[in-house]
Amino acid sequence: MERNITITAANMSELVREAFTKCLFKEGEDASNYVKVEGIKYTFALHPQRLEEQRELITAMIDELPAEFKEGYTFLSINTNKNGELWTGDHMVCEQLIVMAIGLDLMSYYFPREMWVILPGGVPYLIVK
Repeated sequence: MERNITITAANMSELVREAFTKCLFKEGEDASNYVKVEGIKYTFALHPQRLEEQRELITAMIDELPAEFKEGYTFLSINTNKNGELWTGDHMVCEQLIVMAIGLDLMSYYFPREMWVILPGGVPYLIVK
């Protein structure tokens, strides 16, 4: 993780965006080796080394999520932190955090995709490993 970064509701969304952008392939890069992650709406191919470089930051951001995610909790609540503060209103940013966390094997979907239609809002439940 970048040295001495304090994660707050005010800066977490920007930290997620920056980390995610770093994990994407740049134009012209060899993309034959990648980490494939099925997100909620999209499937992503992430650069494995740059994803790994974000591990500490992603772990710290996951630690800011509500404690219920350690037991399995709805995507509908992932945009608030453990203090109940909204850290983003952008669901794409939430998906970016989830995709990086799944790619690092720090988080997973609690139920298979086929079951999402019966869950509240038709969205997944996630669990922190």
